[in-house]
Amino acid sequence: MARTSSRGRKGIIIALAAVLTITGAGVAFAYWTSTGTGVGEATTGESVAFTITSDPAVGTIAPGSDGQTVDFTVTNPGEGTQSLTEVTVSLATADGTPWVPTGDCLVADYTATISTAPPAGEIAAGGEVDGTATVTLTNTAVNQDDCQGQDVPLYFEAS
Repeated sequence: MARTSSRGRKGIIIALAAVLTITGAGVAFAYWTSTGTGVGEATTGESVAFTITSDPAVGTIAPGSDGQTVDFTVTNPGEGTQSLTEVTVSLATADGTPWVPTGDCLVADYTATISTAPPAGEIAAGGEVDGTATVTLTNTAVNQDDCQGQDVPLYFEAS
């Protein structure tokens, strides 16, 4: 009888193993399906005005002299690259109002020019380029004593 119960156990074990194998295989192939959506957002940067700073003037403004030179720096304070086309200079106050000298000194006798232009092109974020302006006083062959000691304001514009 021992043989019968041993054969019966083997059959039960084999049958149980077969059931577990089939059940396990079925679980391995079960899955869920789904779909979904989402949203996001990005923001385009904006241009920022260039800043222009200048160094103290070098030289002498006198009738017919070479004048004074003023080195200046154009800085891109923005977060992206910006394009510089040119820098201009005029005889004007800090708010762009035309300068009016005192006394009989004539503003028309002065000339302000960009003598060394900063390179046109792209300026990286935080980058800078340099240039030089020159201010001269034309010798008009008349008394220009009232022009002595005048503080000549320069107004730079970058585009």
